[in-house]
Amino acid sequence: MNVKTLLCATLITSTIASSAVIAAGAPGQGRQDTTDSSTTDSVLDVSSELTGTETDDLRYMREEEKLARDVYMTMDEYWGNQTLVFAQIALSEDTHTSTVDYLLDKFGVEDPVVSDTIGEFTNEELQALYDKLIAEGANSFINALYVGALIEEKDMRDILAAINRTDERPIILAYSNLLDGSKSHLRAFVKVIEDQGLTYEAQLLEPEEVELILEDEGSL
Repeated sequence: MNVKTLLCATLITSTIASSAVIAAGAPGQGRQDTTDSSTTDSVLDVSSELTGTETDDLRYMREEEKLARDVYMTMDEYWGNQTLVFAQIALSEDTHTSTVDYLLDKFGVEDPVVSDTIGEFTNEELQALYDKLIAEGANSFINALYVGALIEEKDMRDILAAINRTDERPIILAYSNLLDGSKSHLRAFVKVIEDQGLTYEAQLLEPEEVELILEDEGSL
């Protein structure tokens, strides 16, 4: 199954996936993005050693979620007087990066976040991306909103690819929850963009995929 096919399937079954996460008590469960480690131990039993790809994906996801948080916190400093969207989503992203951190600890994977300082990353690709996005978002309020939407599209693409590369149930459950969060965040950014009289167009995902996400108001 390729990433595009998996995206469509995930969009159609998002409500079912979310229910499974909640029922299983996976980290970051529900729409409140809360993590209760006391309820996840039975779910997050390690069934096998992770592959190199699974390990790499977890480490990348940890810093990718941190990147989202850091960008939104910085954009809020620039544009917080015009919208609360950056501050609100930054709080959610902070929970997301903690969720991945919990998985790293549970599976015995070294945490790539050696410093929680805003704007500092071990992954050189993400460091360069952060620097580029901050420069773009600082130019204008509209640019900052599009930066936020771009991050969420990239997150969804990367999460789905990572789901497609693992058969570990706890990882799939956690990634599915992150995916639901990214969908909700994209809708939030697009709403503010449209409030400025603009029409949002997909930046990374296929237009029909983004349209499905934006129409899926029932999962808010």
